[in-house]
Amino acid sequence: MISQEQFNIEIEGIISNAVREDVGDGDHSSLACIPASAQGKAKLLVKDNGIIAGVAFAKLVFQYIDKDLKVETLIEDGAEIKYGDIVFYVEGSSQSILKAERLVLNAMQRMSAIATKTKTFVDLLEGTGTKILDTRKTTPGIRALEKWAVKIGGGENHRFALYDMVMLKDNHIDFAGGITTAITKTKAYLKENNLDLKIIVEARDLDEIKEILKTDGVYRILIDNFNYADTKKAVALIGDQCLTESSGGINEHTAREYALCGVDFISSGALTHSVYNMDLSLKAV
Repeated sequence: MISQEQFNIEIEGIISNAVREDVGDGDHSSLACIPASAQGKAKLLVKDNGIIAGVAFAKLVFQYIDKDLKVETLIEDGAEIKYGDIVFYVEGSSQSILKAERLVLNAMQRMSAIATKTKTFVDLLEGTGTKILDTRKTTPGIRALEKWAVKIGGGENHRFALYDMVMLKDNHIDFAGGITTAITKTKAYLKENNLDLKIIVEARDLDEIKEILKTDGVYRILIDNFNYADTKKAVALIGDQCLTESSGGINEHTAREYALCGVDFISSGALTHSVYNMDLSLKAV
């Protein structure tokens, strides 16, 4: 996984790029009708139910826009919220509040939706010992926000990107000339380049799992698109030789059944690519 320092850099980049995109050479709507000296206060109003996420991010945005903006937090990230709740108040320059408004709302609406969906999976897997993972199926440019939201919802982050973990999927295996060749080449590459990266290998059937197990050094086997019966067989075959992960179209209706097969992890792209934004508003008070 990436370091906290690298994660902070990603967040800073998201904020600066989003402000560039949205504000450009100025918020002319506010500049045209609101005096620079005007002071105001606004509240983050919840118009939905679920898990709130993005409060900490909103504070970073407000500070980026105007270090004199003050935020009074009433509800923290990860808390359950309901219609009518007020998450925070922000007070200071009216122009600054308006400049930050859309970025704060866009981010918090999506992050809260992701956290809410993740919490649904976490609750479904309760008592099984299986953890829910996100994937790289994220919105380009804001991956750090979406993975942050998964953590807030109680899930775990998979690899952040292509550089922090090796994942040998079907195309890597086919292009390399087979599973054993792909793993052997990968281990040699990591050694030659002095890289300490974990290796995950995808298996498409039980025979591929047997082949993977012939080579040591694999951190986790991705049991991809298996049915329940074959997943149980795969888990039995793998034993404690490495960790196990189920993936492939797993949803709220099938997640617990896969967990009961004994896998360590379930990964779901739906956590980040199939959510409906939570309804939130920033209203002047």
